[in-house]
Amino acid sequence: MVSYEYVLGGVLVSLLGSVFFMIITTTLSGKKQVKASSGVKSKRFVRMPPNGEFQPEMEEKSADVVIVGAGVAGAALAYTLAKEGRRIHVIERDLSEPDRIVGELLQPGGYLKLIELGLEDCANESIDAQKVFGYALYKDGKDTKLSYPLENYSSDVAGRSFHNGRFIQRMREKAANLSNVKLEQGTVTTLIEEKGTIKGVIYKNKAGEELRTYAPLTIVCDGCFSNLRKSLSAPKVESPSCFVGLVLENCDLPHANHGHVILGDPSPILFYPISSTQVRCLVDVPGTKVPSIASGEMVKYLKTKVAPQIPPQLYNAFMAAVNKGNIRTMQNKSMAANPLPTPGAILLGDSFNMRHPLTGGGMTVALSDIVLLRNLLRPLRDLNDAPALCNYLESFYTLRKPVSSTINTLAGALYQVFCASPDPARQEIREACFAYLSLGGICSSGPVSLLSGLNSRPLHLFLHFFAVAIYGVGRLMFPFPSPKSMWLGARLILSASGILFPIIKGEGVRQMFFPATMPAYYRSPPLH
Repeated sequence: MVSYEYVLGGVLVSLLGSVFFMIITTTLSGKKQVKASSGVKSKRFVRMPPNGEFQPEMEEKSADVVIVGAGVAGAALAYTLAKEGRRIHVIERDLSEPDRIVGELLQPGGYLKLIELGLEDCANESIDAQKVFGYALYKDGKDTKLSYPLENYSSDVAGRSFHNGRFIQRMREKAANLSNVKLEQGTVTTLIEEKGTIKGVIYKNKAGEELRTYAPLTIVCDGCFSNLRKSLSAPKVESPSCFVGLVLENCDLPHANHGHVILGDPSPILFYPISSTQVRCLVDVPGTKVPSIASGEMVKYLKTKVAPQIPPQLYNAFMAAVNKGNIRTMQNKSMAANPLPTPGAILLGDSFNMRHPLTGGGMTVALSDIVLLRNLLRPLRDLNDAPALCNYLESFYTLRKPVSSTINTLAGALYQVFCASPDPARQEIREACFAYLSLGGICSSGPVSLLSGLNSRPLHLFLHFFAVAIYGVGRLMFPFPSPKSMWLGARLILSASGILFPIIKGEGVRQMFFPATMPAYYRSPPLH
């Protein structure tokens, strides 16, 4: 057994050394990304006269920042920047309480950011929010409990789960109560551009009147279905799956105050509390199409395909929810951040960057971005030098990478690992992942600290992912290797690489692992 462990250790070191060599080689020899020509702009821009001759009343800037959208990102950002003393104009398409089936689980790392922003009272008992202390993972009748590593934090620090709409409304109310925040219902249709600089937006208010508002900085937070992102980025949106959402009433989860993940067929099934009496169920359906609700195919699918995989303690409540018929669906989206730095405007939230919602990391990324943006803007009292501000804020895209790339990569990789597959190598990775997490100790707390947003070190993610792969190979070789197991082990390593490396490439190898080598990392605030 001792010699086996040495051999396994040697294989692990050799593999990681080879992988790092590949990463560094790719970084040094990779082609530079061709930046989009600044002369090509989306039709979402309105070009102003070349001479820039505005009427004084047209160009009057009644705000320092215009924020498009008041979802999680927009509402939190409005409150944050207003507390810094800036005049904020927020334009939100619909100010009624949102009713969504995602954005309901805030990881502990995100809750820490909420505390940092002074918004923790928006996710407490006032909205019947529930504390979450970790996950329970189920596979083939076995389960393992994965707790967040919260030993070094105060007793209040944990994950939070809630109704998304209640959370957003509390943040909107808190922002609107500030005298320097104007929160208005309206639909932004266009960004106003003059000589390559965004000057403000055109929008229609609740009465249908077309209005213009101007500010030195426009921040677009209009969500996953953003109409404006193409003006400020080069998005590549992917749609890996759909969620089918149900609400289970008056049932107890097998592990209280934990999220539950069933490694089902064909893909994961999630359960987590959203109030003291309700549990959210999300059934993942791969691809872009789901069974029809109207024809009854969805009910049949849930009863015949999904229900047999549900833990016995939740089966009756699940069937009752299906029979009740309040079934919701949503397309899941994934999109790496690919900004086109534009003077006068930036993107934030889901309009800027998305990942599969399996790991519940979206709000943590958004809140982390808001803390970073606030800190970058804090030394600046004057935002009117748009080119200098744009150059300075390029550092935002680099400095956000440790948190965002760790959460994004983990979400994409875990989703692929957790999905069932006819490929034996992929099956072995799935088995190895469940077994690795079940080992406890660092094998459990390490990955969970990454998942929770408490650890934002991409290198740790890389090491744990390939530790799972090597553990899977070791399982195949024990007690004695055979040609078949050696071949399957090689395929397992290749399959793991095929999952992780494309995601890392999309995030940017250099930005993710070596951000300090990026020139933007050292940008200083513009002097006035």
